[in-house]
Amino acid sequence: MSSGSLLSTSLTAGESASPRIVGGHGAWFRLADGREVIDASNTAAPLGHCHPEIIEAVRQAADAPVINEGWHWAERDEAADDLLGIAFDGEDWAGAVRFFISASEANDAALALCQALTGRRDLATRERAYHGGAGLARELTVQPQWHGGLAGAGSSAAPPRLATVHELPAPGGARVTGQPDPTAGSDWLPAAREQLASSAAVLLDYSQGGIYHSPHYQDRVAALAAAEGTYWIADETVTGFGRVGGWFQFQHGQARPDLVTMGKCLSAGGAAAGAVVLSRKLLDRLDGTTWQSYSTYRAHPVAMAAIRAHLRVSSRDGLYQRAAELDEVMHKRLAEVAAQHPSVERIDGRGLHWTIELRGPDWRNWRGEDANPLASRVVERALEAGALIATSGEQTSLFLAPPLVITDAELAVIFDSVHRGLELADAELAASIA
Repeated sequence: MSSGSLLSTSLTAGESASPRIVGGHGAWFRLADGREVIDASNTAAPLGHCHPEIIEAVRQAADAPVINEGWHWAERDEAADDLLGIAFDGEDWAGAVRFFISASEANDAALALCQALTGRRDLATRERAYHGGAGLARELTVQPQWHGGLAGAGSSAAPPRLATVHELPAPGGARVTGQPDPTAGSDWLPAAREQLASSAAVLLDYSQGGIYHSPHYQDRVAALAAAEGTYWIADETVTGFGRVGGWFQFQHGQARPDLVTMGKCLSAGGAAAGAVVLSRKLLDRLDGTTWQSYSTYRAHPVAMAAIRAHLRVSSRDGLYQRAAELDEVMHKRLAEVAAQHPSVERIDGRGLHWTIELRGPDWRNWRGEDANPLASRVVERALEAGALIATSGEQTSLFLAPPLVITDAELAVIFDSVHRGLELADAELAASIA
């Protein structure tokens, strides 16, 4: 999509469903036309917009010298200490932190490290995963519309693959609409074991593509990986720092990963940032070596200050538990959505991250041919009622992810907007079967 001189990409097709934002505060966006609407789908803003402590931290860091990754900087050491001491408190297996510019870069570097350590080229993830848009992270982004190539009417092309990628079955059940979990049994385990036996690493996330956390699934994959000498990387880019309740989703299972990657919400929107946390066991494996990966702007002073401020605010105010407190509220309200709207096929989620899938073409078959897909039209209608929700770039998927500071009154506006948007989908469904 082109906007004047800017070549841009939007998750939501259509200009009216992607409004021009000129400001924000708390859970609200201010639009160029003067309206204020609730930001209902932004996983990079756990503290909302323009949080005063994030702003102050960034201002204080703005006069820091230009410090590249190869030079020591006290704030960087302190940020690593804070990350392990606060978000990983009690996780004694966690050993050290490496900072990056984004989760895409963190995933790419972590995967390359695992390839180097194992001598294996293959990698594994689960069906419908999204892990970023750079290097090996892009390779493990198996949602077809985000392959880094082209999509559109008469044109769909993906770049050549950098690695052989194995797709494990995903725990694709649904709490709200009752679809069963296809990984609840054991039939899939032998094939998964074979795939992991040739893989350097398996990268698991906990929300992308509308696939949500299953502790049982995580622990089974972790056990298979350990048995086959495959590293397990937990991608907490979206679900980390309270989005789904608690500091991280892997903590709801028994197994512990070899590496944890994060980004997006890590700095609460104060600056671009990512990170990898390595286990003590992996650190022992690296003893006597140097991880040959370097970048000028990793661990930038502004990013470090924003990360430390985020950790301080979230731990002090208990915001990392906020989503867990709202889980049942969200479940109840979304059950009402499913009951009232025949256009809804599936709803699943946890805490403050939920996916609503509409009846329509299967996500596997969509390549961006429709310039104004149904999900985008629903978003446009919902925006008129006061909330900006988003799609996952598909024909029929919507997701809700408001800030952790959301109030009950603001949630009510979001659900009023969801109902308003789905009225459009209901009408189109009724017309199609009339």
